[in-house]
Amino acid sequence: MVNVKMLRPYYIKADDKYVRVILAYQYFSVFVNNQVYQFVPVDAKEICVNRYTHKIENIHDTFAFQKGKEILKISMTDLISLPDFLAQLHAITEPYYIKEVFEELENGNAVIIDELEQMNLKRLIDKALDERDEEAFYALVTLL
Repeated sequence: MVNVKMLRPYYIKADDKYVRVILAYQYFSVFVNNQVYQFVPVDAKEICVNRYTHKIENIHDTFAFQKGKEILKISMTDLISLPDFLAQLHAITEPYYIKEVFEELENGNAVIIDELEQMNLKRLIDKALDERDEEAFYALVTLL
């Protein structure tokens, strides 16, 4: 059984697209079978999170943890499956997320949906005219 004891960034680097949580000794530790293992920067040294989608990008990386001379390697996919890991990571990276883009996308999607509905309504009116369905035509025209 693996649990995250502590996850703190050594430092955080944010660019246009990613938030990179850089890890170092004594800042990341896990419990494995009631034993504490400390992070060692042997393989992966950072967690890369997309600022727009909030998804972890480097899911194929492997992190090394050490207790004494024993080194344990845990993949990012295994860490992602731990709710406490995701909660702590989200708390660290949330201030760096780009939220305005999602609001613009939602507004843009609403406009696109409205346009598609209007185009569909016009097609239905054309169909009613082609079929000489006067009742459907007047019902659809009132929806414009």
